[in-house]
Amino acid sequence: MNKQDYKTHTRMHPIYHYVLTVLVLGTLVAAIVQMVRSINDGANILQAMILFLLMIIIVIIAALVRFYPLKAQDRAIRAEENLRHYVLTGELLDRKLSMAQVVALRFADDNEFPGLSKKTAAENLKPDEIKKAIVNWRADMNRV
Repeated sequence: MNKQDYKTHTRMHPIYHYVLTVLVLGTLVAAIVQMVRSINDGANILQAMILFLLMIIIVIIAALVRFYPLKAQDRAIRAEENLRHYVLTGELLDRKLSMAQVVALRFADDNEFPGLSKKTAAENLKPDEIKKAIVNWRADMNRV
């Protein structure tokens, strides 16, 4: 992606979002079906329960594999944007700003950032409203 703007800023990782998610959810459904069939037939109940529990474990792992890096990235974004705001204005970001608002503000260029962050804190803008208000988009190509 050479250019980034409101319409193109989301990032999908095909192997994770399309392949792994579909495979994990499909296998979870199959494990549930197998467990119900085993309980109804009265046979292989232990194996079906083990398969089901393993699939629950895999679902949890797949979710954590996604959420943990995003949390770490959020902390880095807050620190970066706090520093950027401090460099531009001599003040830290308003503590009322939520993480989602700070994440959205990172796309504003240096000329818009201080004013837009002040407006966001005053009017409690939603992240989508913040992104739509940005005139000069500042690309972020290094996100997870």
